Amino acid sequence: MQDKRTDMLVEPQWLAAHLNDPMVRVLDCTTYMIAQPVGASLIRSGRPDYEEGHIPGAQHVGMVEHLSALAAPYPYTMPAAEQIEALLGQLGIGNEHHIVIYGRGHIPTVTRAWYVLHAMGHRKLALLDGGFERWQREGWPVSRELPSFAATRYQAQFDPRKVAGLDEVRAALQGSGALLLNALGRDQFAGSGGAHYGRPGRIPGSVNVPARELADQETKVFHPTQHIRTLFDEAGAFRAPRVLTYCGGGIAASTTAFALEMLGHPDWALYDNSLLEWSTQPELPMQMG
Repeated sequence: MQDKRTDMLVEPQWLAAHLNDPMVRVLDCTTYMIAQPVGASLIRSGRPDYEEGHIPGAQHVGMVEHLSALAAPYPYTMPAAEQIEALLGQLGIGNEHHIVIYGRGHIPTVTRAWYVLHAMGHRKLALLDGGFERWQREGWPVSRELPSFAATRYQAQFDPRKVAGLDEVRAALQGSGALLLNALGRDQFAGSGGAHYGRPGRIPGSVNVPARELADQETKVFHPTQHIRTLFDEAGAFRAPRVLTYCGGGIAASTTAFALEMLGHPDWALYDNSLLEWSTQPELPMQMG
């Protein structure tokens, strides 16, 4: 299994040296999520903060308004390939470009952007480790200029195996061999605290690797590879032929998906609508404790 950390995480120094590289495109994916006691989080766009200052050359893309399905029963559903093709084409991004994604605050909203673009087949794709906070902390340049690039044509190559649905999760409960991996906090996993999405707890048989334990919550820098690998090994992720990661609405689970890809797991998917779908259907089982 190949460790892809150096391909998937870039340092501020690297990005600063490539800001004028015509083959690099930078996306500010800041989106703020305000957790609610029950159900989906409230969403606040990061666009106003982007306009106050961003990495030079960066364009803003919102998790909900740009990277989620425009009409779906759940709020963060994977969009159609045509929606992403239109978006990236308008932003002047082609299949050949190296896309670097960053954000402020909540890492999972940034990894969700990574997940959507990864599932659409874009492979030259990385996160800025430490996000905008680290960029500012280290004194790299900030701009208020709104960049514009000539429109181009983008062709998505959607990989349906990166998106798990309700039927595949049911099959895992019936012994398909796939491992269900919950990315929520440990209290939410146990059903003893935190927000829930219809009913507290988890899908039966799940293991837990909280997304927030994969990175330092102060610096927004991902933990060393071996530390992350140990968390997954303790959960049995690398003994499973396929991992289905999930959370409340498919956002925190994108961080565990990112880490699984970074560590070279050969077969994973994200249960896209997660507990917003599962826990609101009373005939489907939930487990606590």
